[in-house]
Amino acid sequence: MTTQTKPHDRLTAEERHELPDAAFGIPETREFPLVDAEHVRAAEAYFRYAPDDRKAALAQRILAKAAEYGVNVQSHVIRSWAGEKP
Repeated sequence: MTTQTKPHDRLTAEERHELPDAAFGIPETREFPLVDAEHVRAAEAYFRYAPDDRKAALAQRILAKAAEYGVNVQSHVIRSWAGEKP
């Protein structure tokens, strides 16, 4: 019998369904879950795929959750979209 494990930055469909909209970087479309440090890092990595009209709010949410989970966001692009000065 083979046991399949899921990547740490993946949620099952059931887990994702149970999350409130506020747990997502883009709550309106329930994209970019920000439920733990690994998901914050994943959101940082995939930020470039977010729609431009959602990037400022997403960047702010990523930075807020990063601070909460102790993640050091390295991306100057995310910091810039969030309105931080270099």
